Amino acid sequence: FPVLMYLPLTAGFRRSMRLCRRKSRTNQQSCYTRCPSSCYSTLAAPYEEVVRYQRHPADRNRLIILVGPAGVGVNELRRRLIASNPREFQSAIPHTTRVQKSYEMNGREYHYVSKETFENMVYSHRMLEYGEYKGYLYGTSIDAVRTVLDEGKICVIDLEPQ
Repeated sequence: FPVLMYLPLTAGFRRSMRLCRRKSRTNQQSCYTRCPSSCYSTLAAPYEEVVRYQRHPADRNRLIILVGPAGVGVNELRRRLIASNPREFQSAIPHTTRVQKSYEMNGREYHYVSKETFENMVYSHRMLEYGEYKGYLYGTSIDAVRTVLDEGKICVIDLEPQ
């Protein structure tokens, strides 16, 4: 999957190598040859021009991963992004080994699977990310992300670094 990752940072520089890579396709020069100081040295150029990404209609939609520690608002950012345009953005339905609650539906809140099934998915590299919380396993499968992308939507997930 092509991955576009937004990182909520509290300190330091936020840089995008995507801009430099896009430029290198047009000139057929390596990024380092063309702009070694702006692409690889944060001391020389801490900021780069930001341009809006325009997806070509033939390109597949992308996966957006919002990464940040607990309490910085990545879950709220994901929720607001999806609420702002639900026809364009959607979350992948995660997998879990916890017991399904009476008001939940399999495939709506979670895909409920056994611990053995979940571990087999991990070992066969079918999980994009996973972790444990209160003794239960939770994670996002590659198939769940593909399902969203195949619907023609942009898949948005949030992760907490471990």
